[in-house]
Amino acid sequence: MTALKRNKKKVENSQTKPSPLKKAAKSQKPPLKKQRKGISEEKLLKKPEISTEEEEEEEEKEQSDEGSESGSDFFSDGDDEEGNNDDDEEDTERLADDFLDGSDHEEGTLGSDLDSDFGGSKLERKSRAIDRKRKMEEKDAEDEFKMNIKEIPDEFQLPTQKELEEEARRPPDLPSLQMRIREIVRVLSNFKDLRPKGDKHERTDYVEQLKADLGSYYGYNEFLIGTLIEMFPVVELMELIEAFEKKRPTSIRTNTLKTRRRDLADVLLNRGVNLDPLSKWSKVGLIVYDSQVPIGATPEYLAGFYMLQSASSFLPVMALAPREKERVVDMAAAPGGKTTYVAALMKNTGIIYANEMKVPRLKSLSANLHRMGVTNTIVCNYDGRELPKVLGQNSVDRVLLDAPCSGTGVISKDESVKTSKSADDIKKFAHLQKQLILGAIDLVDANSKTGGYIVYSTCSIMIPENEAVIDYALKNRDVKLVPCGLDFGRPGFSSFREHRFHPSLEKTRRFYPHVHNMDGFFVAKLKKMSNAMQPSENDEPVETMEQAQLLSSDDDDEELEKPPVANGQPKRESNTKENKNKQKLPRSKEIHKGQRNKNTKTESSNVEEPRKQKKKRSQWKNEIAQAREEKRKAMRENPKEKPKHRG
Repeated sequence: MTALKRNKKKVENSQTKPSPLKKAAKSQKPPLKKQRKGISEEKLLKKPEISTEEEEEEEEKEQSDEGSESGSDFFSDGDDEEGNNDDDEEDTERLADDFLDGSDHEEGTLGSDLDSDFGGSKLERKSRAIDRKRKMEEKDAEDEFKMNIKEIPDEFQLPTQKELEEEARRPPDLPSLQMRIREIVRVLSNFKDLRPKGDKHERTDYVEQLKADLGSYYGYNEFLIGTLIEMFPVVELMELIEAFEKKRPTSIRTNTLKTRRRDLADVLLNRGVNLDPLSKWSKVGLIVYDSQVPIGATPEYLAGFYMLQSASSFLPVMALAPREKERVVDMAAAPGGKTTYVAALMKNTGIIYANEMKVPRLKSLSANLHRMGVTNTIVCNYDGRELPKVLGQNSVDRVLLDAPCSGTGVISKDESVKTSKSADDIKKFAHLQKQLILGAIDLVDANSKTGGYIVYSTCSIMIPENEAVIDYALKNRDVKLVPCGLDFGRPGFSSFREHRFHPSLEKTRRFYPHVHNMDGFFVAKLKKMSNAMQPSENDEPVETMEQAQLLSSDDDDEELEKPPVANGQPKRESNTKENKNKQKLPRSKEIHKGQRNKNTKTESSNVEEPRKQKKKRSQWKNEIAQAREEKRKAMRENPKEKPKHRG
């Protein structure tokens, strides 16, 4: 009976009190609404930053925690209801009654279904939020790309005329210019294969656009950038232009008259100068990376132990290779770097004539000579073209001519060259250089036992100032090119566009900043074969343009001054032609006035006549011998008339 009463009480209590599952379901209903509101607010306010895998792990942890909490509540409620009754039978009966309770079971299953539904919807919402976030990011990226960067086609295309006009109105856009320059260079490097499909532009259009872009980006004028494009391939051209934008390393030359390179390097290292030997080709050069003291104001510099000198300035003196006890002329000596190097190689023996035309530069020249301890040098102030008259023709062993030039090889030192030089300037320099090199050749004695050499150099890379000048000297003097004695450097041009030079110009040497890490330079070494003014018969006889113009103008003047010829006098016409040929000879002499002795006038005129008739050397030699024999016979037969022949 007692057991039945207990069961009835339990049923009544179960009907009046909700089951633990029902409590859990009711307790979970209000948080559902709050969590839904919180999720919607989080979606609106901020985007989820946690990845889907991490969120799933967190949800599993939350569900397990909720299950443990509900279980603990369940067991705690059962303990309160039953009080302190710990019998196993009562627990089993209570669990059986709860299980058989239909309403409680339905409510419990409803709560569990709600939990499962709530968990699945939460994952879906988070995944949808992540998808929305990705879409928004992609859309923002596309909008930003369209706003900041123009749509560029896969293949490069030249800008249209309208685009160029718009660019001209605005300030230059350097990044876009640089990008376009790179694309044009890429296309021009292999135009046949890399040319865009369907592009109607020719190669010249790309070259013209490259000229304009390089001029605006690097600051070159149209003439200079056009000349450089003609001289170099586009890829090498870009390397050269980039090298011009960087400064060359500082180099010094050891004065072997006072010290050795090893000793000088040790002293400068102790003073905090970071340096290394210049290169294998120089035994006296040092390259300076940085210095804690001014490299041009050290006690060693003031004592004349070294000279601040660019590496390219070593080359002409090395090519000249002067020997002791020789007579050497430096036609453009200031500020004295090359002159002092020549004196060091000659060990202060012989004589050096250091000529400088500009008076203000004489101070630096004489100061450096005194500082470096040079004692065999005579400083003079003459125009280099007049030196043969001052020092005498065929009077020295070697001549160094570092000719004045446009300076297109030292743009890194003087950026004004980019815009200041024009085609007229190059022509003026070339004309002066041709006159100077003829004067240098006339100074040298071809019969010198140790010398007879001329070294011509410029700090320019322009062909009219270099190869064209040497070719002019080869055609107007009896000289030939010899190797410079330099193991490096590129050979000179033997042809350029429509110009064709002597094949031996390959013996000249060119130096570039992007290849040799020194200033742009040109060096040529000539050997004088004879003291004659004209080239030998083995060489091609070539008239200069000035001579041809003078002779043609003289012929026109003579035709105008000719008297009218009467009919029936053909003999006088032949006589006038002979007179013309006779009058041409003194005209050609006037071009080289002051270069021939009076005693050799008759012989030179006899030599020139067969050359113009293009006879063989043996023929005109026989004719000269016959003419001399006839003169001797005439002088023997009539000795009284001897002064008449001389006059």
